[in-house]
Amino acid sequence: MEESASITRKSASNLALAFVLLPKAKRDGMTALYAFCREVDDVADEESVPVEKRRIQLAAWRDDIRRACAGEPPSFPVNRELQPVIAEHKLPFALFDELIKGVEMDLDIKRYETFEELEQYCYRVASVVGLLSIEIFGYCNPACRAYADYLGKALQLTNILRDVRTDAERGRIYLPLAELRKFGVTQEEILRFEYSDRFEKLAESIAARARHFYHLARQTLPQEDRRSMVAAELMGAVYWKLFRKLESKRFHVLGPKPTRLSKGHKLLLVARSWIRTVSGTLSPNYGTP
Repeated sequence: MEESASITRKSASNLALAFVLLPKAKRDGMTALYAFCREVDDVADEESVPVEKRRIQLAAWRDDIRRACAGEPPSFPVNRELQPVIAEHKLPFALFDELIKGVEMDLDIKRYETFEELEQYCYRVASVVGLLSIEIFGYCNPACRAYADYLGKALQLTNILRDVRTDAERGRIYLPLAELRKFGVTQEEILRFEYSDRFEKLAESIAARARHFYHLARQTLPQEDRRSMVAAELMGAVYWKLFRKLESKRFHVLGPKPTRLSKGHKLLLVARSWIRTVSGTLSPNYGTP
């Protein structure tokens, strides 16, 4: 797991932070899965490389993970480390394929017309990661699959809200154009980082969708699987705190400094999640009114 562990350490991701609550075998499995996700995402995002070359690189990742899923020897070090995890937990190639389709969308799509189009993107780049993760975590009730779908969409919409400026700097607007028109916000205003009452109302409409998915995740997670989903629940708690922080700032996300949670705040949430787990207090810590 040397290659995967190195990638995970360097990422300083919220997702990687959640692994600390897992037993070692599951932590290693998630480290390998996360490294794969990080690698394909980095390929898609490397804008110094021409789009067609990135497309070819992602096709190579698709072929290599297909070999790993088929029990054939993969070429990429990360996939070699992931292959035993795939075999143990029967991770299907179809989900890895969906994830790669999601990052490939960033090669061609800079705008989304409707929420429905954006939701497909969120499913592919976030919900699919959740669906793969719950197989590693282990669960009893198939309703966990709906939970992973809902929570993934909630987290991705939170990311989109936080990163409006960062995305605009790269010429991307993920907020649906139909919503921009509804609230009288132009693409040019976002690309110029112009905050207004109209933008706040636009952001609130996206936030309402995110809040809905947090609520669905909270309601859907089966009681018998709450303990095994502790890492996912920590992710929900971390991103919910971030969501509420964005909300308290009236979604003023067009300034030069993205909204973040401090490392100390994240560690406090880890500690609280651990205490809630060992004490049996397993109700979700997000999605409340």
